[in-house]
Amino acid sequence: MQADRIALRAEGIVRSYGATRALRGVDFDLAAGAVNVLIGENGAGKSTLMRILAGVERPDTGRLLIDGRPVSFTSVQEAARCGIGIVFQELNLCPNLTVVENMFLGRRVARGFRIDRSAERVKAVAVLARLRASIDPDARVGDLRIGQQQIVEIARALAEDARILILDEPTSALSESEVATLFQVIDELRRDGVAIVYISHRLEELMRIGDRITVMRDGRVVATAPVAEASVPWIVERMLGENGVARSRRRNGGQAPGAPVLQVENVSVRRPAGGTLVDDVSLTFRSGEVVAIYGLLGAGRTELFEYIQGARRGNGVVRLCGERIDRLPIADRIERRLLLVPEDRQREGLFPNLRVGGNLGLSVLRRFAPGGMISPVREGQAVRDMIGRLGIKARGGETPIGALSGGNQQKVVIGRCVMRDPAAILLDEPSRGVDVGARAEVFDAMRSLSGQGIAIAFTTSDLAEALTVADRVVVMAAGRVTADLPAEEADETMLVRAANGVSSATATIVAPLQAAN
Repeated sequence: MQADRIALRAEGIVRSYGATRALRGVDFDLAAGAVNVLIGENGAGKSTLMRILAGVERPDTGRLLIDGRPVSFTSVQEAARCGIGIVFQELNLCPNLTVVENMFLGRRVARGFRIDRSAERVKAVAVLARLRASIDPDARVGDLRIGQQQIVEIARALAEDARILILDEPTSALSESEVATLFQVIDELRRDGVAIVYISHRLEELMRIGDRITVMRDGRVVATAPVAEASVPWIVERMLGENGVARSRRRNGGQAPGAPVLQVENVSVRRPAGGTLVDDVSLTFRSGEVVAIYGLLGAGRTELFEYIQGARRGNGVVRLCGERIDRLPIADRIERRLLLVPEDRQREGLFPNLRVGGNLGLSVLRRFAPGGMISPVREGQAVRDMIGRLGIKARGGETPIGALSGGNQQKVVIGRCVMRDPAAILLDEPSRGVDVGARAEVFDAMRSLSGQGIAIAFTTSDLAEALTVADRVVVMAAGRVTADLPAEEADETMLVRAANGVSSATATIVAPLQAAN
């Protein structure tokens, strides 16, 4: 039986980035003529392992074998010559080139010393027909919908006649009909003996298409089994460890949340090239409440926050303190005390040429200039008060912002929002780039602000953060809310199932809340 033949074997793969060890002695077998499912939480090491298999990166130690022969790659081209193709989650196309040109970029078909464009086009048409894709091979890729662009990525890998095909979240931008077509093609490839690695966070999808499943956690392979012998609870337990038991939580002392401050109703955001980023989301954020919006990459959390703040176009109602604000520009929403702390602190949240005081006070300079001239005394006092209020570790307002740690820089960005006396603060991945010790300080600051009546909502991809910091946890998957419940009623298994869009989780978690409303 072909599925018993090992097409590729990874032995003892180790990969580190500075002090961070992404892969810790990984052993991984890839069966020929089978769909080898690879799953794990964000940061488990899946993408790093695949980049090594595809020649994008080299391991620190360990070796790869194809059909029992040791191989070593220094480039994607070398891996491709050994029959390995990869479709990355992030599209890797040239928007100004045609479909055919993208499919053969870097490996043009030649006749003598000239490119054989006719032969390229014939093969491109054949591959697209195999994918049942009605895409003009001469179309400019930048003019295609995102789902069509993803089909082109897959077509490019198939055009290489890969015997080992790596698909990283291949359905993330596809419609249901496109997913069904892709699965038919995968079945054909499986029958042809192609070894397929299939990475996805959608558990039901994996159970439907996979033959073997490998679970990774913290840079290690922790379990491998035939899909027929696995179950969703089995997968979740091995993804999380500790049998999915929720970690200890810290709450606000039982204080009940106050009145609604920020309400979003039926919000939808579409991709510019087609597809949905946020799909009919309705949520309420209350005074004195910390809400975590948990989800995986591409769940639509950042896009939801950007729409609420006015930085992204879409449809749906946004109300702040009862007033409808979704038709107002960003400046007016800020003036009405809705603030956003962006995910990219360095590029979008800080002014590196200003000192701590300048970064803190920039949004309220008028307050320091009652007569038209900025009063250094007023500004200095306000800055000192905010440094003390949030526990920012700085000598004073004159400290260069670059001299602060990541956690203290994050508190400066939050402090600038607090300077405006906000009704609601949205924080997009507030612990990003912040060390473990400083994270606790950032979250302490958030909880302190919620205790002062401010509505706090933050996005996170970290289960522990969602369960230990928040009063309420909202889960998003593929642009939709799949769970919304008090944090004390949540556990890791429940949240992972909801984040992966498992229908049973959606039915048991969201439906009772909707009924209660």
